Amino acid sequence: MSRSSLMPVFDGHNDVLLRLIRGKAEPERDFLEGDNLGHLDLPRMKKGGFVGGFFAVYVSSDSGGIDIDAMMTHTQYDVPLPPALELGHSQQVTLHMAAQLIRIERASKGAVKICRTAADIRECIDNGTLATILHIEGAEGIDPDLHMLDVLYETGLRSIGPVWSRPNIFGHGVPFRYPSTPDTGPGLTDLGRNLVRACNRLKVMIDLSHLNEKGFWDVAKLTDAPLVATHSNAYAISPHSRNLTDKQLAAIRESRGMVGVNFATSFIRPDGQRNDDTPLQEMIRHMDHLIEHVGVDGVGFGSDFDGATIPNEIGDVAGLPRLVEAMRKHGYDEATLRKLCFENWVNVLERTWGH
Repeated sequence: MSRSSLMPVFDGHNDVLLRLIRGKAEPERDFLEGDNLGHLDLPRMKKGGFVGGFFAVYVSSDSGGIDIDAMMTHTQYDVPLPPALELGHSQQVTLHMAAQLIRIERASKGAVKICRTAADIRECIDNGTLATILHIEGAEGIDPDLHMLDVLYETGLRSIGPVWSRPNIFGHGVPFRYPSTPDTGPGLTDLGRNLVRACNRLKVMIDLSHLNEKGFWDVAKLTDAPLVATHSNAYAISPHSRNLTDKQLAAIRESRGMVGVNFATSFIRPDGQRNDDTPLQEMIRHMDHLIEHVGVDGVGFGSDFDGATIPNEIGDVAGLPRLVEAMRKHGYDEATLRKLCFENWVNVLERTWGH
């Protein structure tokens, strides 16, 4: 399949920056020339039609010796949440990962761009440049006075998930628990509300994917922007704490917001298990449900590449055309495919950021 015939894909979430900083000494070259590790590098992105997406900055926690992957193969599980992280360490890692994306952009000599506007993304898609959005997954690197928010904004930050699944000064994340509703504890703190207000002023997108249900509704009451969950699925199909209820989906629809379908098998499968032997039709069931409840203009991809176990029928980013073809065979017409694969993301970012 030639690149010109590939359906462009813009993606709501990946963790390639974390994989790269954990890897060898030449991460820019590994990414730009291809290392065939994990799910993402530039050559495989081109092969799969991947034109851009949200590149997450995430400060990892020690597992405490728990085999989380093994836990999530059980019929029921409740992964213990790690403790809150220390600010200094979190800032150091946040800067390291943000710098990694900046260095990739610089080393690419025009092949990769950190986008700050929807117009930037459209231009990149038109000219074949990889469009990247600097995104934070868990705001542990941001101080209570939000000084770091201003610094990161000037660096290119345009999207923040206030929490990952552990608690921090801004709020409470949803645990990896199955079966469970997302109503698992308290929501935003006063500092979290301040962060949402500051992001609204700066027109930084708020990502709801790891917030618990109370935090979701706290943001919904405060924000004047579309409600967006970059990598979440339908609770009605997979009753996992990380997924969204139909009531939450209705609020996202009312706000003209967006949901990116997560490729992580534990959030796709009705049994909640981490298992790469998961048919693509199970993903499409979530798409159908999300389209029904959010609308065809509010659904896209939120792969979680390099951060999750994904269906082996996709494999890595080069396998995206297999997913697109499965969607086509399911009955989505070409106009719908274009919306789901890339247009909806660009449009919701324009509604959030402005032109």
